[in-house]
Amino acid sequence: MGERKVLNKYYPPDFDPSKIPRRRQPKNQQIKVRMMLPMSIRCGTCGNYIYKGTKFNSRKEDVVGETYLGIQIFRFYFKCTKCSAELTIKTDPQNSDYVVESGASRNFEPWRSEDEDADKEKKKKEAEEMGDAMKSLENRTIDSKREMDILAALDEMKSMRARQATVSTDEMLEALRRTTEVKEKELEEEDEALIKSVFLQCRRILIILYDD
Repeated sequence: MGERKVLNKYYPPDFDPSKIPRRRQPKNQQIKVRMMLPMSIRCGTCGNYIYKGTKFNSRKEDVVGETYLGIQIFRFYFKCTKCSAELTIKTDPQNSDYVVESGASRNFEPWRSEDEDADKEKKKKEAEEMGDAMKSLENRTIDSKREMDILAALDEMKSMRARQATVSTDEMLEALRRTTEVKEKELEEEDEALIKSVFLQCRRILIILYDD
């Protein structure tokens, strides 16, 4: 029991570490890893839906001959939760994502299509600017105008917030009270005008009847 707790071990004087045989491992050895599914997919064999975050015991290996800017691409093997068919996904360092390689299909994700449309629009804009100096100048003018509009809107919001910060609660209640009083006074004046008009009309009718 004491042997497993010691920090130092005894090495004899004739110990030679170079004589220890080294185990040769294969170059592309698969490693067992515990992982969570990074996307929602559908099994191509049984049609079962496997949702994002499902845990798997998978096998990881390097994809031979595939790199992106010196970054190694990995392949993961795992099995369907229903039919145990083998599914394969790969890392995609170019898009910071994963790609379904075989055995399944990725479910539709609307935010991915929006990002792809934005990337296509950006690439198209860059391609247009590359061969046309006037188009590049026009795009820069539009971008600067958009930035100026955004800055103006931010300044307006800041000034509005500053005005609201300077107004106290008592002042707001006083302004509300004055507005209520003005509305009540206007209603009273309208009622008095209506009553006077009714009385005048009745008086005219009585005068006409008296004359007859």
